[in-house]
Amino acid sequence: MTASARLLIVGPQGSGKGTQGVRIAESYGIPVVSTGDIFRANIKEGTPLGQQVTAILDKGDLVPDELTSEIVRDRLSQEDAAHGFLLDGYPRNTAQVGHLESFLAERGESLDAVILLDVPREESLERLTLRATEQGRSDDTPEAIGHRLDIYERETAPIIEVYGAKGIVDRIDGTGALDEVTERITAALAARGLRLAASAS
Repeated sequence: MTASARLLIVGPQGSGKGTQGVRIAESYGIPVVSTGDIFRANIKEGTPLGQQVTAILDKGDLVPDELTSEIVRDRLSQEDAAHGFLLDGYPRNTAQVGHLESFLAERGESLDAVILLDVPREESLERLTLRATEQGRSDDTPEAIGHRLDIYERETAPIIEVYGAKGIVDRIDGTGALDEVTERITAALAARGLRLAASAS
């Protein structure tokens, strides 16, 4: 029997969200749907979408909610996402939540759980500063990192409120070893009756 899980993972930069997202998606046999990855792939391949996104970003603008939602809808309509998916980076605000809810409702679906990786701001700053040093990223100054965390807190709080009201948010302690955090997530999802893919269990 195919495992089915429709998930969203949310967490500040430096929370390990990308790494945990990949691990969880593999465990449930579902694809990670990351808007950042989709944009980067299209920009690299020079597709019409990539050119459109490049033009927007070059002007210093954010990709409009409608365009982002259209891209996600297209990705979720692909065959590998028929039995579930893990969203990373979308929805980013309440307008996008509305777009996603409408799309899923049309298919008679809804999100099973929202994984919120809880990491203290000080720890996020510490992890990102360390990463910037290791990777030689001069643009990752404490000020720039702090600004990005401010944006996350401002934009994400309303999303968590919406999904919290639906009772589907699992707040996970994101500190500690990678394996420990993964175990906390799978335990929370198991408590919701979500089963691992046969190959991962």
